[in-house]
Amino acid sequence: MSAGARPLPGARRVLVAGAAGGVLWLLVWGLLSALMVGSDLPPDAMQALVDVLGPKLPVLVVVFLAAAAVAAQSAHWAWKRWLSPADAMVEEARVLLSTDVERQVRPRGTQAMQGLAQAFNDLATQRRQLRADMAEQVRQASRHVEQERNRLAALMSELSQSVVVCNLDGRILLYNSQARAQFRALSSALALAGGAEAIGLGRSVYSVLDRHLVSHAIERVQQRMARGEARPSAQFVTTTGSGQLLRVHLSPVLVAQGETDAGTDAGAAGTQRIDGFVLMLDNITRDFEVESARDRELNELMESQRAALGNLQAAVEMLDLSDLDAPTRERFLGVVRSEALRMIRGVQAWSQASAQDMGTRWPLEEMLGADLVAVARRRLEELPNLRVVTDEVDEAVWLKVDSYSLLLALAYLADRLTSEYGIRQLALRLQAVGARAQLDLIWTGQSMSTETVMSWEIDGIQIGGQHSSQLSVRDVVQRHGGEFWFERERVRHQAFFRFLLPGADTQAAVAAAGAAGYVHSDSRPEYYDFDLFASRRSHEDLEERRLVDLVYTVFDTETTGLNPSEGDEIIQIGATRVLNGKLIKQESFEQLVDPCRPIPAASIPIHGIQPEMVQGQPTIEQVLPAFHAFANETVLVAHNAAFDMRFLQLKEERTGLRFDHAVLDTLLLSAVVHPNQESHRLEAIAERFEITVIGRHTALGDAMVTAEVLIRLIPLLAEKGIHTLRQAREAQQQTYYARLKY
Repeated sequence: MSAGARPLPGARRVLVAGAAGGVLWLLVWGLLSALMVGSDLPPDAMQALVDVLGPKLPVLVVVFLAAAAVAAQSAHWAWKRWLSPADAMVEEARVLLSTDVERQVRPRGTQAMQGLAQAFNDLATQRRQLRADMAEQVRQASRHVEQERNRLAALMSELSQSVVVCNLDGRILLYNSQARAQFRALSSALALAGGAEAIGLGRSVYSVLDRHLVSHAIERVQQRMARGEARPSAQFVTTTGSGQLLRVHLSPVLVAQGETDAGTDAGAAGTQRIDGFVLMLDNITRDFEVESARDRELNELMESQRAALGNLQAAVEMLDLSDLDAPTRERFLGVVRSEALRMIRGVQAWSQASAQDMGTRWPLEEMLGADLVAVARRRLEELPNLRVVTDEVDEAVWLKVDSYSLLLALAYLADRLTSEYGIRQLALRLQAVGARAQLDLIWTGQSMSTETVMSWEIDGIQIGGQHSSQLSVRDVVQRHGGEFWFERERVRHQAFFRFLLPGADTQAAVAAAGAAGYVHSDSRPEYYDFDLFASRRSHEDLEERRLVDLVYTVFDTETTGLNPSEGDEIIQIGATRVLNGKLIKQESFEQLVDPCRPIPAASIPIHGIQPEMVQGQPTIEQVLPAFHAFANETVLVAHNAAFDMRFLQLKEERTGLRFDHAVLDTLLLSAVVHPNQESHRLEAIAERFEITVIGRHTALGDAMVTAEVLIRLIPLLAEKGIHTLRQAREAQQQTYYARLKY
């Protein structure tokens, strides 16, 4: 729930007050003039004048006051007819000149002013057409470059390797969906709002990787470049704040020594410098744990074998004695047999465990179970005279499988059912069972013996009489670390083969799939900004940096009420980021919060958050650390920011966090650039800028609209000479609305 304020028509008040003051000044001047004239009159004349004017003095005062009121009303009418429409139209014209908003200035005021507005609209239309023609020419000229960028984005998105590209400051300028999912899993903060604080364009990669390790790797690359290596690179292994083990491969991004945006210095040809670096990341935590466990098991095996060998050696030495009696010899032979048997069992156990481990280490892919069933259905229907249907497919199941070998096994079983038992219809069923999933191949009709099932399981896979693979069904099952069996359902007169398969981590799979396009049907998300190659973090004070160079976290809160100091609490936080003048929609933060108090019924129609929606959600003490990490090293922006910031600041003592970020307020900045507009409510500003409002009074929806407003306000502020953060903060504090306190 956000708070608003009524506008103050300051110019009109100044004009009206000036007119009334002018009339009163005339009254005072007239009285002073009368006194000065009266001082030169003889006493009898003065008395006569007083006798004549005295009774009429109240009437004269009323007349003067009425004249003052008429003058003030006339001033108000003049302001409304000539000045106010002109100022409002100038502000609207500035919006058209400084932003990409396509609309017309609304004609107001006199006929001449309306004609002027129409002339401006005609010029704006002509300018818009010229800009469109120029943009089309630029687009045609840069089509090849854009195609290359799109190809790179497509390739990066489809890579199974996690790839991150950074500039020399360690600021991320490109990453793919696999890196996004992996960084979120590596986040040391509480995994709220999808781990949105973990990665983003313009963020520092050093929030996950140690700066000194990366610097050392770059130094090694530079040394190899100096030795003339063609493809210098470096590798290192590091641990993250969340305890994960990463293997990192670093390669440099090289440019000619004198290369700039305008071209390459011919004098620098043949020399190169590092302009950034590419990181390829592998999470080797599980592999390291498996290898460590195998080493421990091997050491334990060796220790046990050492004791057995010692016993065997002692027994053999005793058996070599010639004077050993028969009972003693038999006892030592028993020792030899038992120790040998113990060694054999230990080696067999190790061999079986190693074989099973090697089988389950086959690379598996995460995929939606419904997608696997759909592919399997199409594959099985390619067999002659076979119809395949689906039955009870759980759409929420994610699997971790080798889809190729699993489809081979299903096709093999279906082929044998049709050729040997005349089955003409099969059904596929998929259900979750804890952390695993059951995939069933079902048919109605003749059953089979256990011996037949076992022979099918161990025979090599062949379809249509032709060997399709060196695998068997058992090999496929072992590859997945799963199970396979045959069952009958006597009530339904059905039988089925069941595969018990490993499930994927649902949250990680959905995050990765969402990034890759499984969940959302939108166009490919933008995960790169090559303009950041030219970005260098200057050592100048943040206040002196230009608004266009800053990174912004635009946020909004929904609350139980409007009085943070009286116990109202946050029930939702939403935020997004603005970088290089662009809204980075895919990098957002949205989290419901349990307020630990009732939500007033009167506020529910505004934000639409029901009490049951926040039950069991994290508390504000859990959410704020994640939001603080999301907003790290950025400027906070909100609409009526004093309201939202007060809620955050009241929680600083309980959370141990300080929200000491620089803050900009779009309500105040709107009043700076548009002082003559009637309203500065978020909806009114969005209408002026032709911004589509979606999800109003939801935290993330309002944050998105506010971000769009900020992008359009920055060029308008520049027209007023406001270029730096310090200038913007000083300007917003001069507005009337800056007096609002919560």
